[in-house]
Amino acid sequence: MNGPLIAVTGAAGAVGGRVARRLARVGVPVRLLGRDPSRLPSLRGAVAAPPAPYGDGEAMRRALHGAHTLFLVSAHESPDRVREHITAVDAAVAAGVERIVYVSFLGAAPDATFTFARDHWHTEAHLRMVDVRHTFLRDGWYLAGLPAMTGADGVLRGPGGDGRVSAVAHEDIADAASAVLLEEGRGHDGMTYDLTGPEAFTLAEAAEELSRRTGRTVRYVPETREEAYASRAHYGAQDWEVAGWVTSYEAIAAGELAPVSNAVPALTGHPAKSLAAYLRENPDSYRHLLQGA
Repeated sequence: MNGPLIAVTGAAGAVGGRVARRLARVGVPVRLLGRDPSRLPSLRGAVAAPPAPYGDGEAMRRALHGAHTLFLVSAHESPDRVREHITAVDAAVAAGVERIVYVSFLGAAPDATFTFARDHWHTEAHLRMVDVRHTFLRDGWYLAGLPAMTGADGVLRGPGGDGRVSAVAHEDIADAASAVLLEEGRGHDGMTYDLTGPEAFTLAEAAEELSRRTGRTVRYVPETREEAYASRAHYGAQDWEVAGWVTSYEAIAAGELAPVSNAVPALTGHPAKSLAAYLRENPDSYRHLLQGA
């Protein structure tokens, strides 16, 4: 093993797990953090840390002791997420972490339409204030989310209007993050990278692509805000969570998730994955649409 120790949070998840595997593959010492240590991958040169919830500053400080860099995947959405992020950042600084690479969100702003994107802005603001080198990776909607949010009835519904979304693959986010983490110079310090797909498309166009891939008719049904809340009421989720779901579509309608960046190819050396390519390579992502036909 060679190089400084990198701590990877969310190492059992879709982004953190991919990053941990990429780092371990090239022989970098990795410490894995996750909410459930039993779900952490077994990787050569990687060591699992004891459970350390973001909101538990002392546990996070112990888990990060000796780490040089922290790859900070955002916590699961909750009303306390900003406080949890701040606690985790402060614990990392107290533990002597020199660098934090934070997974933020495209268009993060204090007044972002997407309510969860506001959490990311406040986290970024705190990172700018503390004495630690930092890089922000602002990823957009996940390509995987498009088939996942399409019901077995073949309908993708939400208040996205005719807005466009530059959705990105988990693989591209992980490749870009790994490139940043493995570059130990200061070229990425203070930088913000928008991680997007190669194109921005409407949800109607996404439905058309799903139709081509599945061989059945998939439709996009635009909703009003009231219709969106009503169609999601049966999930029984709390108000703040449903607001996040609905406003993610409204952010598309507002044009806030349409920017297309060249950061993925610039950081990774390969093109960003398109929706068509993602669906072709991941047939399990839309299997429920075939079963529901």
